[in-house]
Amino acid sequence: MMKNDTTALRKLPSVDEVMRSPAGADAIDRFGRTAVVGAVRAVLGETRAARMALSPDQTIADALSRLEMSAQPNLRPVFNLTGTVLHTNLGRALIAEEAIEAAVTAMRSAVALEFDLESGKRGERDDHLRGLLCELTGAEDATVVNNNASAVLIVLNTLALGRDAIVSRGELIEIGGAFRMPDIMARAGAKLVEVGTTNRTHPKDYAGAITDGTGLVLKVHTSNYRIDGFTKEVPARELAAIARARNVAMVNDLGSGTLADLTRFGLAHEPTVAEAIADGADLVTFSGDKLLGGPQAGFIVGRRDLLAQINKNPMKRALRVDKMRLAILEATLKLYRDPDRLVQRLPTLRLLVRPAKDIEALGRRILAPVSSALGSSYAAEVVACASQIGSGALPVETIASAGLAIRPKAGRHEGHALAALTAALRTLPVPIIGRIEEQALLLDLRCLEDESAFLASLSKLDLAGAKDARA
Repeated sequence: MMKNDTTALRKLPSVDEVMRSPAGADAIDRFGRTAVVGAVRAVLGETRAARMALSPDQTIADALSRLEMSAQPNLRPVFNLTGTVLHTNLGRALIAEEAIEAAVTAMRSAVALEFDLESGKRGERDDHLRGLLCELTGAEDATVVNNNASAVLIVLNTLALGRDAIVSRGELIEIGGAFRMPDIMARAGAKLVEVGTTNRTHPKDYAGAITDGTGLVLKVHTSNYRIDGFTKEVPARELAAIARARNVAMVNDLGSGTLADLTRFGLAHEPTVAEAIADGADLVTFSGDKLLGGPQAGFIVGRRDLLAQINKNPMKRALRVDKMRLAILEATLKLYRDPDRLVQRLPTLRLLVRPAKDIEALGRRILAPVSSALGSSYAAEVVACASQIGSGALPVETIASAGLAIRPKAGRHEGHALAALTAALRTLPVPIIGRIEEQALLLDLRCLEDESAFLASLSKLDLAGAKDARA
């Protein structure tokens, strides 16, 4: 060990000395003694290994920096400027204010979750949503589980355990995260019976497959893809009639699902739950956190006798939702009672129907401060672009939007420069997430509502690392 290294190590403060400093006392007030001692020891250990000197003030400053970083939540807010409104990786639907208030109340108070206030006896948590769901869909009965995959799973397990579940080959979808419908059916204990072909399935295919061993006929809404050209599918109403004639349950999995006719808001048509019930489905399954605009949940609505069987399935307890989610769902469903004000009150719908001209005006307002934050290495311009709903809903339909296209200026390697920029944007206090399109970073502004917060976060942009990315 060199003499100067030994001298530096001798100058290192002790843990006790650091903890007795005024800054150490403040740190203890903020984070607690145990956490501060651990951080100080870590700083001193790294400093000792590097043969460096460090004062007590520097030591506690470094320890505080570590503690503040570790105190940040892992589930951090971000600005979703990807152009996908219901982005699965970014949390899907934003929750309405009324629903947020309901959740806060449920978190702060004891609630009558499974307690009947009229009789004073044990109640059912489904009672909080059953009436609303039946009112909004026209179904006889309803229940809720923790997501739509769970809804399909418990339906299959209840009605087709060890029995045949008939489904068209063209509807054997794969949803996000490589979860495939055949795998869910196998885990549910159902025997998959494929009918038709990938692009064409006829009524006779279903009719010929139904036997005494059939548990149900399943129709799956192919919400995350489309097959065009020489195609044929059996409409839900016709399929329900085929199943009914053979005394077999027909289940319609809508996937995303919606309670409102989207065409009244200028969007493309997506089958509603009420339409699926009216078409004769015995059960309909759909999501709560996609087009419906609520939290993650899966709904099952339909025949009362079938719902009674599902609710007796032991799996139901494993898939149930808690009081916070029930509170959010109830408040969200109640918004649908007033369709005339739904756009103003439901964030998902508000973002989907936002006029492109308003988004373009936003882009022009923030263009100058964004250009200033980017500095001399990048150029930004307002451009027309296309948003999408996301989460499998209307996959081939896009919505006219506007955004900022950011490109490296001449002399910079495009790929490296864009990678450096996107990385820098992810380190902001509130990270900004866009998409790469046509050799530019595109920030689709459809989902940007708080422009002042956006600009405040962008003002912290550090492009020092990006400057080295040159051709």
